[in-house]
Amino acid sequence: MGERARSTLEATHRAREEGLGACRSAIQACSRAIRAVHRDQREVTEARVSEAKAALRRAQEVLAPHPTVAAAGFLHDAEKEYAEAQLTVALIDACNRAATECRDHSDRRELSLPAAAELGVGLPAWLNGLAEAATELRRHLLDRLRSGELAVAELLLRAMEDVYDVLVTIDYPDAVTGGLRRSTDALRGVLERSRGDLTLTLVQARLQAALQQDAGTEAGLG
Repeated sequence: MGERARSTLEATHRAREEGLGACRSAIQACSRAIRAVHRDQREVTEARVSEAKAALRRAQEVLAPHPTVAAAGFLHDAEKEYAEAQLTVALIDACNRAATECRDHSDRRELSLPAAAELGVGLPAWLNGLAEAATELRRHLLDRLRSGELAVAELLLRAMEDVYDVLVTIDYPDAVTGGLRRSTDALRGVLERSRGDLTLTLVQARLQAALQQDAGTEAGLG
């Protein structure tokens, strides 16, 4: 009996060590993917996402026979980071595509995002990843403001608002959602700051345009 117990625990231990290492690799690859998408490095982004996917699938495979270890938390974290990377890319692509295809940016189009089942992650991990992906859009929004792409910045803010409007309606205990309430609260703070930054920039742009128009009118009269 003792030998069987040691054999079982040794297998569980090996699975935990391998799964933990794979989860770390997945999280690191996701971080690099998000950094690359902000820098508009498409090939690097795709490579890092593929790397993260392979590492995550390995972790899931190794830990599947050991549900107690799989529920320890590190697999959820890796799934959440993978969902965040994939959803950040999808949100940025959707906003850039909308800015290119639609001149009337007041038109709200439904966001098409990969679902939890499509990404192969748990729903709590997907929801928290979505909240963090929307939070991550702030950096992209500020980059667009600096480059004068106000239309894209507005679309990014609307995407953040749409995500928040959905997540704030999911009111279940943290044990069920994986701590979604904290992620949603963090998103609300980022959303408010981003709205303030965009509003200030738009007001300044309109003021500058009005001043230039007045200066042109005075020059014409002169």
